[in-house]
Amino acid sequence: MKRAVIQTCFYLFTGLLITTVHAFEPTDPACLAPAKQGGGIHLTCELASTSLLAANLIDIPMETIFKPGGIGAVAYNYVVGVKRNDPSMVVAASSGSALNLAIKKFGRYGVEDVRWLGALGADYGLVAVQPDAPWNSLVELINDLKRGQPIVIGGGGSIGSQDWMKSALLAREAGLDPKKLNYVAFEGGGEALSAFAAGHFQVFSGDVSEVRDLLSREEIKVLAVFSPDRLNGHLSSIPTATEQGYPIQWRVWRGFYMGPDVSDDAYNWWVNTFRRLVKTEEFNEQRKKLGLYPFFMVGEEFGTYVRKSVRKHRRTAMDIGLIHD
Repeated sequence: MKRAVIQTCFYLFTGLLITTVHAFEPTDPACLAPAKQGGGIHLTCELASTSLLAANLIDIPMETIFKPGGIGAVAYNYVVGVKRNDPSMVVAASSGSALNLAIKKFGRYGVEDVRWLGALGADYGLVAVQPDAPWNSLVELINDLKRGQPIVIGGGGSIGSQDWMKSALLAREAGLDPKKLNYVAFEGGGEALSAFAAGHFQVFSGDVSEVRDLLSREEIKVLAVFSPDRLNGHLSSIPTATEQGYPIQWRVWRGFYMGPDVSDDAYNWWVNTFRRLVKTEEFNEQRKKLGLYPFFMVGEEFGTYVRKSVRKHRRTAMDIGLIHD
């Protein structure tokens, strides 16, 4: 890859001295994934690492470092407390990160304590069951929930996480108490899907991209997607929750943040590199391969968007009685 070089020439009494200054470029690029392997957070790192290298925007393969715990809290505290000024490391995040910040799941640190870098794609929530499950629509599932059937729902994250929140909003719309859902929490979507495949719970609350491989093998049945309209391609036959009488939408942005003391040079390098990346064929092929949809926003615009999302999620959490002012 061509490196940007600034050359400044100084004429001194002793002759010509040429000083060459290299602009910032990461020497050991890394993506920190605040979850276990598998699931949407891992996928977010994969999107960046694979497409950046394929598009020749980095010379060195980007390492993915897994740091699970507290559905992102451990990683957030690690970045703010230890990796405050690491210019080569980006941290995978999602709308779930904004939700966790809204309900203060990241402890004493808030939305202003990191530098929000950008989003490279979007995902959508869904409700899915085993292929041989008795439910063939969202309506059938909710009717059994209303009848008090002992149905266990599982997802990545504890009560208050976005997987729980999707189920909670659905329950509220159905006239049920969200806090009485039989919900089992896992450390990320990958772990939840492994337990789901093993039959440890009946209903999976997750995201479209997380089940793409299971769908292709017909090992999962999706009852509804939380998108405004039906999704395209092989998902076009799956109805939205709104179509089935439950007007719930949940778009999941997939993006990144950096430490609070990262230099402007480093931060702007990543912002501008992401701008170049999304225009490449390599990126768009990888985004589609991973089952993500177009959604791009970087820099201060993205930071403003995340702050607004945190405020919106906080109002939602208060509306359903999860938190109180």
